[in-house]
Amino acid sequence: MSEAEQVPASAPEAAVAAALDALNATDSNGTEALNATAKFVATPEGTALAYGSLVFMALLPIFFGAIRSVSCSKSKELGENDYDSGFRNAADMPETITSRDAARFPIIASCTLFGLYLFFKVFSQEYINLLLSVYFFALGVLALSHTMSPLMSRVFPASFPNKQYQLLFTQGSGESKEDIVNYEFDTKNLVCLFISSIVGVWYLLKKHWIANNLFGLAFALNGVELLHLNNVSTGCILLGGLFVYDVFWVFGTNVMVTVAKSFEAPIKLVFPQDLLEKGLEASNFAMLGLGDIVIPGIFIALLLRFDVSLNKNSRTYFYSSFLAYIFGLGLTIFVMHTFKHAQPALLYLVPACVGFPVIVALFKGELTEMFRYEEASPEEAGAKDDSSESEKKDQ
Repeated sequence: MSEAEQVPASAPEAAVAAALDALNATDSNGTEALNATAKFVATPEGTALAYGSLVFMALLPIFFGAIRSVSCSKSKELGENDYDSGFRNAADMPETITSRDAARFPIIASCTLFGLYLFFKVFSQEYINLLLSVYFFALGVLALSHTMSPLMSRVFPASFPNKQYQLLFTQGSGESKEDIVNYEFDTKNLVCLFISSIVGVWYLLKKHWIANNLFGLAFALNGVELLHLNNVSTGCILLGGLFVYDVFWVFGTNVMVTVAKSFEAPIKLVFPQDLLEKGLEASNFAMLGLGDIVIPGIFIALLLRFDVSLNKNSRTYFYSSFLAYIFGLGLTIFVMHTFKHAQPALLYLVPACVGFPVIVALFKGELTEMFRYEEASPEEAGAKDDSSESEKKDQ
C-alpha cells in the first residue's frame, strides 16, 4: 500500500511471506498520519518531489529486475553454473512459485501479519525492532552485495587480480558426505560485501532514509529477479489473492496500521516531503511498501520472459504491463490525496497490471498462447538436463 510489502529466493515460503507481509504492512498508515504526528504541512513542490521520486525508485527494481530474471531463467534452462550477476550458488537459484504456493500465500501472509500484530501487543516494541534491525542488516548486506555484483564486474579492469574462493562445510564422510554450505565467490564479491557492510552499519547506527532506500531497492530487485511465477495463471491467482488480502487488512481492520506504525525495517522506500526545507536531515516521509513493487514486479518479469519466448524481437507485454504499473501507482496516489485516506495500492495495481496485457493479448490473438506459457522449476530443469545426458550416454 501507498503511504504519506530475499529475502533470498531459496528461503522457506513462510519466511518470504513474513517479509512481504511486513512490506505491505508498512504502507498502511498514510502520509496523513505522519503529518498529524509531525504537525507539518508539505508544500505542493515537496509533495510532488517526494511522490515523483517514489514512483521513479519503484520502477528501477521492476525494470532491471525483470531484465536480470531473463538471464537467470536462461541459465536455469541451459543448466549453466554461472551468469553475469553471480549465479554460482544454490542461494542464487530462482525460486519458482506454483499455483499451489500462490493460492496459500495470502493465508500464510495473513497469519504472519496477525502474528506480528500480537507480538507488538505483547512484547516490547524496542526489543522486537532491535532483533529485526539485526536480521535485516544481514539480509540487506547480502542483497545489496548481490545487486552490485554485475556492476562491479564491469567497473574493475581486466588486469584486476580476481582470485576465486570457496566456502565449504560438509557433514559425514565417504559416500555419505553431504554439503551443508557450498558457496563460491571471488575478490570482486568481497569488495561488494565490504561496501554493502558499510551501508549496513550506516543503517544500523543512523537509520538514515538513504541507507534504508539502498537496502529497500536491493530487496526489491532481488525479489523481482529471483522469484519466478511458473505461468500467467499462477500470477493471476497470486495477485488476485493478495488483492483481497490487501483490501481486507487495510479497510477491514486496524491490524496492518498497527504493525506499520510499529515495524522498523528497510522494507519500504521513503522520500522526505520536507527535503527542500530541511535537506538530507528531513523527517516527514512519504512511503511505498516493497510489497507493492515486488508482487506486481514478478508478474511483469514473467511477461518479459514470455515476450522473449515468442522470439519476435518485441517486448509488447512487458511494456504494456510496465505502463500499467505506472498508471496504477499514479491512480493510487491520486485517490489517496483526493479522499485523504491511505489506500491499498494493490487495489489499483492488480487490475491494471493484469488487465492491460490481457487486453493486448486479445487484440493480438495471443491470449491462449499467453496462458499456455509455462516455465520449468530449477528442479525440473535439472532433471531434464540429467535425462538428456543419460540419453546421450545411451546413444
